[in-house]
Amino acid sequence: MSTIRLTVAQATIRFLVNQYSELDGVQQRLVSGAFGIFGHGNVAGIGQALLQNEIDPGPDGGSMPYIMPRNEQGMVHAAAAYAKASNRLQTKMCTASIGPGSLNMIVGAALATTNRLPVLLLPSDQFATRAPDPVLQQIENPQTLDSTCNDAFRPVSAFFDRIARPEQLLPSLMQAMRVLTDPAETGAVVIALPQDVQAEAHDFPEEMFHRRAWRVRRPPADRASLERAADMIRRARRPLLIAGGGVVYSRACQSLRGFADRTGIPVADTQAGKGAINFDHPQSVGGVGATGAVAANRLAATADLIIGVGTRYSDFTTASKTQFQNPGVRFCNINVKAFDAAKNGAEMIVADAREALDALSGELAGHRVDPAYADEIAREKEAWDRVVDECTHLGHGPLPAQTEVFGALNEMMGDDDVIINAAGSMPGDLQALWRARTPIQYHVEYAFSCMGYEIPAAMGVKMALPDSQVVSIVGDGSYQMLPMELATVAQEGIKVIYVLLQNHGFASIGALSESLGSQRFGTRYREGGVGADHTADGPVLDVDIAANARSWGIDVIDAHSIDEFRRAYARACDSPRPVMIHIETDLYGPNPPSSSWWDVPVSQVSRIDSTRAAYEDYRRERARQRHYLG
Repeated sequence: MSTIRLTVAQATIRFLVNQYSELDGVQQRLVSGAFGIFGHGNVAGIGQALLQNEIDPGPDGGSMPYIMPRNEQGMVHAAAAYAKASNRLQTKMCTASIGPGSLNMIVGAALATTNRLPVLLLPSDQFATRAPDPVLQQIENPQTLDSTCNDAFRPVSAFFDRIARPEQLLPSLMQAMRVLTDPAETGAVVIALPQDVQAEAHDFPEEMFHRRAWRVRRPPADRASLERAADMIRRARRPLLIAGGGVVYSRACQSLRGFADRTGIPVADTQAGKGAINFDHPQSVGGVGATGAVAANRLAATADLIIGVGTRYSDFTTASKTQFQNPGVRFCNINVKAFDAAKNGAEMIVADAREALDALSGELAGHRVDPAYADEIAREKEAWDRVVDECTHLGHGPLPAQTEVFGALNEMMGDDDVIINAAGSMPGDLQALWRARTPIQYHVEYAFSCMGYEIPAAMGVKMALPDSQVVSIVGDGSYQMLPMELATVAQEGIKVIYVLLQNHGFASIGALSESLGSQRFGTRYREGGVGADHTADGPVLDVDIAANARSWGIDVIDAHSIDEFRRAYARACDSPRPVMIHIETDLYGPNPPSSSWWDVPVSQVSRIDSTRAAYEDYRRERARQRHYLG
């Protein structure tokens, strides 16, 4: 067997540039580039290997383009956003130094795994030889010398391994590629690399570096499950289909629309599934759950059959198990992951969404919902459309409502442009109000709902979709969590548009706090001091976020009204540079009408009147919770 002498780091890069994903016969590079922040743990290992590849990529079989980020958490967010925009068929690798550098990636790893998005993380580790022990930034565990701080990745990873010897690298990398391309098991893949092992040379087998395609599976539905599901649908008087992210990743959107056309079954969506069916489709009834549309939630409340396709049924989707109130409601779930298919005591179809929907359409040939139910669906949809129009054209003043900004963007953005958001009150407003025409257009991270995601995510999405206008909406709270990747965006000349909504506080948690009797405590940016009243409306804190964005190298346009915002957006689109549009909005809304509930516990005893009143409301709402057992 012929061999090639390389360091572990060099072998890792050479292996990765020759790995491809394949779906429906189309292949593309699986790991298309690298983010990395270097320190003593990886500068002479993975850092040297990336440099060598950049100087002369020929012998490796391809290049591993490198981008220099500013924050380890931010770079993982960018990689996850890139993977989402690439339909999970491509991702980026991220490397960081030992100790704090690597631990900074843990939040990003959790986000990727929760959202079922493939990212490859290569955290550096302490010396495998233990010669310089303890090394700088090493955490010592008196109970065992075998654990390191990187063990903290284990509970938030889809796959974790540590390479103690060069011979371990090949089987570890092969398993890593399997998980990255497994539609059911994917998430954060973590291979911890001790800093001495990274630089250690070994004779690796030459065939390790041959081109390899990892085929993304499309498991079909079994006949018995299809027949049982079809029988449930025929018997149902008020079925409702909930489309999750699995529909999008399976490229099953056309199949879903065809299924809805033929059966007349209404389709609601989750945050990850929005756009799987176009908003103006007759059967599209909008978002479902705690931040959903009134139309979808009314239908969900009385549905006798819920058909979940590619959804993991988060508490926002089920309104903390209060959304589906029909006493006889049953569930039929199509999911490539059995763990999700089994939820709510469902009839399980463990299969690819596209394969299952096409097969189920065949089983249901000639079946259609009752005309009276079809008329009800149309009425609910029409009524909600009027509410959306009202919420997005309020003429609110003196400061505009954020819903008006969303409405303007929705009207100006193209079908293949992308809106990005992640946390605060905005995902709720967007799920309720955004009229998605394509699955590309809507990119809201709401499985981990991580503040700070929006800025690095825009970078990742733009790299995946260079021809799309990428618009990231950021609140002033999220901005202050993780702004530093603006410098990377400016350095790399990545053309994205940031829309900064400045409302001088945390709008979402403030409203939640008020509804729970906690009086918006600690949610407003106001001048004061130690011991100040943190519920008072004092002078606004004089923080100039627009100036801060300019200092990172971003062009900033100030807007003071919706008309000015529209003109600013046109200017931003025409600019070849990254741009931020800065606009002040009303901290207190108004927001879309609420039609559902979310379980956030309230103190059972309190000396505060507002808290006692809120607990009584909570007790009444919680009484509606139920387990769905089929």
